[in-house]
Amino acid sequence: MLLGVLAFVVSSIGLIRMPDIYSRMHIGAKSTTVGILLIISGAICFEPSWAFKLILLAIFILLTNPLSSSVIARASHNTNVPYLNPNDIDEYEENKEYKDKKC
Repeated sequence: MLLGVLAFVVSSIGLIRMPDIYSRMHIGAKSTTVGILLIISGAICFEPSWAFKLILLAIFILLTNPLSSSVIARASHNTNVPYLNPNDIDEYEENKEYKDKKC
């Protein structure tokens, strides 16, 4: 459980330190997923009778957390939230332009 709390602390520091929303979204999604899975595994060790429910919760988190971060990133991109580094390659925009030309 302490490792999970440490992952949350690292995640909160990363959210403060990262410069743009895309970096913050990345650190927030990855660290919190690892943190909650470590806390769930610690809870299973403390209370084995809850194992089935906690495993279901872990599966739910593993399925929904990447999806939610992807939706946040796409919404940020669609509302033209700028990247910190203007030299970054925007593959999503290039793909969107290709689809527009194709139709």
